[in-house]
Amino acid sequence: MAKDAPRRWDRRMQQRLAHGEAAALGELYDRFASLVHGLAHRVLGDEDAADRLTREVFAHIWENPDAYDPKQGSLRSWVATLTHQRAVRRLRQTESAALARSGEGTAEDLERKVRRASAAARADYIVTAMPAPLRAALELAYFQRRDYRQTAADLGVTEDEARRRLRLGLQLLSTANDAAGPAEPHPAQGPPPGYGRAL
Repeated sequence: MAKDAPRRWDRRMQQRLAHGEAAALGELYDRFASLVHGLAHRVLGDEDAADRLTREVFAHIWENPDAYDPKQGSLRSWVATLTHQRAVRRLRQTESAALARSGEGTAEDLERKVRRASAAARADYIVTAMPAPLRAALELAYFQRRDYRQTAADLGVTEDEARRRLRLGLQLLSTANDAAGPAEPHPAQGPPPGYGRAL
């Protein structure tokens, strides 16, 4: 029942946007603007470019509310997928133009840069979307250099539970590279592999 509450919100939000309710766009922006901007900035590495892309993503959602299908997954995943695809496309365009102007580097260098930026953005998304207990365990292990025993003590769980949380968190995080290649699914097809598994 509680799990279905976010899906009900997603469906209702899609309906409100389809009816042209400006307040719905404001509510959607309040909820997802930091996600969109963060992903865009992670891929593009530029504040102004991330600002522009954030505006473009919300303009696209406002103009195309029916592009989201609640049956395909969560609204959060769809917004993240839309942002990720547009950011990767923009990075590829700007880097291709820079390569053409300077003549320095190769197409392979460009694709490596795009894949790295794409995987980094996907990893950020996965970490923020994973359940709080897994995220807390990973943060202790990574940022504070705690082993599983120390993590267990800090979290007040058994050592077996700490190991389980770390293992699951790392398995989710390892999917960041799964779809970091050039192929990009259409937003209506749902999230790429790294997204859905994190929810």
